[in-house]
Amino acid sequence: MQLKNKFTMTLIARSTNESFARACISAFASQLDPTIEEINDIKTAVSEAVTNCIVHAYKEKAIGKIYITAILNDNNSIKITIRDKGCGIENVAKAMEPLYTSIGGERAGLGFAVMESFMDNVKVKSVVGRGTTVTMLKKISPRISVNG
Repeated sequence: MQLKNKFTMTLIARSTNESFARACISAFASQLDPTIEEINDIKTAVSEAVTNCIVHAYKEKAIGKIYITAILNDNNSIKITIRDKGCGIENVAKAMEPLYTSIGGERAGLGFAVMESFMDNVKVKSVVGRGTTVTMLKKISPRISVNG
């Protein structure tokens, strides 16, 4: 698997940047000629990952940063890494359980479950006090061209 293209960006962890991150990643992924369903899957997963950074990572800090990298590979896949330098997750396995939320309230606790349902692979690494990295992979279906 070889790199076709790559981009990185850093955003301030504010809710206004969630839709911007989603739009940037979907525009970048469009180089792979995804279906509308595939692009919506990517946008939803990115939205969940970025929202997790905004809501959970920087509880004690006034403002933090979100680091995003997207890589297009020659096997028609996109690898998206969303990282923060926030508080980290004590128990990643527990946090990935559907309906689990560390803050309660209106949060449904479905962020990781949503990411896993829309992407082909999701990995979460976290160190308490140092931050969390979510890496997601989506294979884009090859398009069949019909000559006519």
